[in-house]
Amino acid sequence: MSTDLKTVRVELGDRGYDILIGEGLIARAGELIQPLVRKGRDRVFVVADETVAKLHGEALQAGLAKAGLRGLMVTIPAGESSKSFQHLEDVLDFMITNGAERDDLIVAFGGGVVGDLTGLAAGLMKRGARFVQIPTTLLAQVDSSVGGKTAINSRAGKNLVGLFHQPVLVLADLGVLDTLPERERAAGLAEVAKYALIDLPEFFDWLEANAPKLRAGDKAAMAEAVRVSCASKARIVALDETEQAERALLNLGHTFGHALERSNAFGPDLLHGEGVGAGMAMALRYSVQLGVCPGQDAVRAERLLNALGLATRVKALKNPQKYKAAELLAHMAHDKKAKNGKLTLILANGIGKSYIQRDADTGPLLAFLEAETAS
Repeated sequence: MSTDLKTVRVELGDRGYDILIGEGLIARAGELIQPLVRKGRDRVFVVADETVAKLHGEALQAGLAKAGLRGLMVTIPAGESSKSFQHLEDVLDFMITNGAERDDLIVAFGGGVVGDLTGLAAGLMKRGARFVQIPTTLLAQVDSSVGGKTAINSRAGKNLVGLFHQPVLVLADLGVLDTLPERERAAGLAEVAKYALIDLPEFFDWLEANAPKLRAGDKAAMAEAVRVSCASKARIVALDETEQAERALLNLGHTFGHALERSNAFGPDLLHGEGVGAGMAMALRYSVQLGVCPGQDAVRAERLLNALGLATRVKALKNPQKYKAAELLAHMAHDKKAKNGKLTLILANGIGKSYIQRDADTGPLLAFLEAETAS
């Protein structure tokens, strides 16, 4: 393998697990998963999106077969719209019809949509089956595959139906990133930048220096970005698994970003990472407006996000006319961090100095959104 295998541990007591980062892990999937399969079983259930199944399905099946395992695979359409009750039901029906039991192992093979849906299906399967994450996008490798958040979307908003259900192993194969479109890579880099903006200013410096390499998909730079991001998320998850306090910081940019996604009806014009990238820039600009963040820090953050290939202004998104201030605010009110009808925002005192603002005042927020969405 051209990059050394790296291991990041998520410390959750007897529910802790490893994140393995390197190349060639799909080819070794059977060897790495076999110790988790119950004795006497020669199968695992695999949930994949159709694109990933076409690109990497045979490689995964071959990797499983080397260890004497069969992958019973069900596919779902690629895209955010698959995080639905209908596709959740389809996945559960497939497993139940094929005799799934609580001690079966389920594999999520795809990006964040597949990971979220599969994790929820595993948590519901006969009140809780174990599952392995094999994330195939940068965004999933650095964020959604780690930490046990699982969910589907509802008509009212994003990720509103879900539960915390930790995987038992994460295999982040850097080799699959070679087939990732440039736009998807940039979307993943938004989540990488998030960790720097939360509480890792030195990592922010490194990202600034390495932005051209990361945007081009340089393997060594990507490996380091994935390692640092996973280690950062593992540390925060270990402190606050169910998002009662510190873990909310991982939603930097997401309250704004999810509102943008909802206004786009979760359509292909705006990827999740693109929404997060714009949302983080908005969060820092709003922090400046509130007088809690130096303006130069918001400018510096915006420049980094632009260098990573991300739009940071609503007017720079596709079809910007669809984003209306009042509608965005209404979507933010449905955010799952809201409490007692009050908004919770993740804002920043500067680069690497994010904080949680509870009971946010919607008056200045609406004025800010009106300025942001003005043509």
